[in-house]
Amino acid sequence: MKLNALSIALLIALGAASTTAANAKGCLKGAAAGAVAGHVAGHHAVVGAVGGCAVGRHLANKKAAEQKAQGAGQAPAPQAPPAPTKG
Repeated sequence: MKLNALSIALLIALGAASTTAANAKGCLKGAAAGAVAGHVAGHHAVVGAVGGCAVGRHLANKKAAEQKAQGAGQAPAPQAPPAPTKG
């Protein structure tokens, strides 16, 4: 029974993972943590894995958006003025 629940949780986590690394990483980490928490809370590992995947993807997307916004907010490096040419 535990093997079936673990297999189902893994399949759900892999199937729900997006093509980007952040989504997949967030989903897999969240699903693993959710499955353990669900199992401990009352043998609901599959429900915990699904919820953990959703939360993990949300947090990974939020972190990626923050990093993107932080990178876009930085000013470009100042460039040296061109050297004068003698003509």
